[in-house]
This record gives sequence, C-alpha cells and structure tokens, in this order.
Amino acid sequence: MMKGLVALITGGASGLGLGTVERFVKQGAKVVIADLPVSKGQHISEQMGKSTLFVPMDVTSEEDVTAALMSTAKHFSKLDVLVNAAGVAVAYKTCNFNKRLPHSLIDFQKVLNINTVGTFNVIRLAANLMFENEPDKNGQRGVIVNTASVAAFDGQMGQAAYSASKAAIVGMTLPIARDFSKNGIRVVTIAPGLFNTPMLQALPEKVRLFLAKTIPFPQRLGEPDEYAQLVQHIVENPLLNGEVIRLDGALRMQP
Repeated sequence: MMKGLVALITGGASGLGLGTVERFVKQGAKVVIADLPVSKGQHISEQMGKSTLFVPMDVTSEEDVTAALMSTAKHFSKLDVLVNAAGVAVAYKTCNFNKRLPHSLIDFQKVLNINTVGTFNVIRLAANLMFENEPDKNGQRGVIVNTASVAAFDGQMGQAAYSASKAAIVGMTLPIARDFSKNGIRVVTIAPGLFNTPMLQALPEKVRLFLAKTIPFPQRLGEPDEYAQLVQHIVENPLLNGEVIRLDGALRMQP
C-alpha cells in the first residue's frame, strides 16, 4: 500500500526520521527529506536516487516550509503523508540551587518552538497540499504522523522543557484530527521510548547499557526501523486516527 505514495519527513536526515525515509523508499514510496541545510540530507538523497528529494528546511520557518511544499508539488505532484520527526532536547533542572541558577528561559522557549510550534507549523501548511488529493474509498486524502515521547507522560528530572514540548504534541493530536475529520486527513502521534538514535549514541556505552536495562522487554534500545514500521502501519490502517501510541517496550521512566 506504500507504493506510489509521496511522503515529507521532517528530521529525515538522521535518527527516527532517517529510519522512516529508508523504510518508505524500500516500500516503493517517494520521499521528501526535510532537514536543516547543515544536515546530511543532500548526500542521503543522492545515494538513494530519484525516489527522494532533499529540501533544506527549518520547521519553525513559514517561508522554509512553504518552499519545501512547493518543491514537493513540483517534483512529485502531491503529498500523501507527513511525518514530523524533527526535534531537539535539553537537560536542565528547573533551578540549580547549588549555583543559584534558574533554567534558561531561552533554552526552554527554543525547545518548545522547535518541537511544538515547529510540528504545528508544518501540519497547518502541509494540510492544504494534502487536501488537493482525490479521496480514496474511505474518503481519505492524507495521513499525518507526529513524534512525541514517553517523556510527555513520565518525564524525568531535568526534562521540563522537553516533556512540556512533547506533552503539547500529545495534547494537540485529537483536536487537529477533529479539525481535519471532514477533510479526510488522519492525525496520529507516536510516543517513542529509548531509541538508538544520535542523541543516545552520543552517551557513553555504560550509560546506554544502563538505560537499556530499564526497559522491561525487550531489554534493549529501540531501532529507528521499528519506529518506521509503526509509521507504515499507521499509514496503512485507515481506522487509526486521533490517537497517541506508546512505542517503548513497557518502559516507564523513573525520576
């Protein structure tokens, strides 16, 4: 069912986004890799061939997203799937009392701006291009998959900014699905647990092994392709809508 679909994937040059790009291409989809100009997106696209297109894009920029959508329409004529996988994280306690240092407000705002506002920005602009599609037998015109985190539900110490940004994505999933319900566009959010992405790969091996042991089963980090498998299932299952799905091996983050 993926063959012939056109997908735009933010954060598509690394981590969960790249895993989704690779799976979609293998399944016969055409993919727009949207990521920052300094990313490896152009190199990845060149390696994957004509079924992909790299567009440099900052998710918080209306101009960038609009230009990326215009490029999508020009090269592939349509947009069927949007996967929002771009995101950032910081780790600071709300106040470091030893240093009398409160959490940087600029850092807090940056995380929410990229993760939450960026996700919403791409959704609101991409929806118009999806609406131009002819509806299928279910009346569907498009599918949007967002990326939250288990931190939206059980954020750890130092994750106030990250947890808030991901909880906001969870919170807007149902309202946006309802907004688009009469227009044939589904909206689903995935809340991943601990995955083998560049963010975790930057940690020492001992730390990664410790984190893996906190996952009940399977007791290992998730792989980007396992996230991508769920994205594919969401696209292919027309009844999934307005829902948040945890993908975490039964992990519940401890303080």
